[in-house]
Amino acid sequence: MNAVLNKKTKFIDLGLMDYKQAWDYQTNLFQSILDIKAANRTNNEQLTTHNYLLFCEHPHVYTLGKSGDEHNLLVKQEDLHTIDATYYHINRGGDITYHGPGQVVVYPILDLENFFTDIHRYMRLLEESVIRTLDEFGLQAGRINGLTGVWIDYDDKKRARKICALGVKTSRWVTLHGLAFNVNANLDYFSNIVPCGIADKTVTSMEKELGKPQDFELVKTVLKEKLIRIFEMEIF
Repeated sequence: MNAVLNKKTKFIDLGLMDYKQAWDYQTNLFQSILDIKAANRTNNEQLTTHNYLLFCEHPHVYTLGKSGDEHNLLVKQEDLHTIDATYYHINRGGDITYHGPGQVVVYPILDLENFFTDIHRYMRLLEESVIRTLDEFGLQAGRINGLTGVWIDYDDKKRARKICALGVKTSRWVTLHGLAFNVNANLDYFSNIVPCGIADKTVTSMEKELGKPQDFELVKTVLKEKLIRIFEMEIF
């Protein structure tokens, strides 16, 4: 445990950023925290670790988790250029998912030893931030036992549809990757994959559920506020 708990969290809105560029960016922050923790194992004077909350959008891209099944990408990789999409096999948990414009992607790069050391709780609180955000816009959402993410009609097995996907990696209690929340996302792109490897469930967005495009910046603002409150972050 760190000698000094630090809930100060730097918020950075990266805007629309290429997936690989954002992956490298968050990986560098992730490694910088790990380096401090490694130094603290041998230093008498303990250094405070940092926390970051990154928001962004990505151009059309499919990402496959480390244990995912490549067969869940239903289009040939060499044909992805025809739909202006790219593909990466990455080091988070989970299977395949899609990122694209109109989707809020959140990467919390946190030292959980500054907050709590419980990965299950971390995942549930990420989901809770989205559930509370949707409630602000009149949409009731929740969880499905045994499945990660946030769902509309979560209590109806046949009608349940995912509105937010989660996939994370942790090392020495430091987090990487995060959540993807469909606000005004083009859902047609999900037809090229078996989302999260779940064949019997569909995906949705706030735009589809509410019948019109949503104020993207407003949704981001509300989600940011929910994350700050739930994690008791001190944003700077």
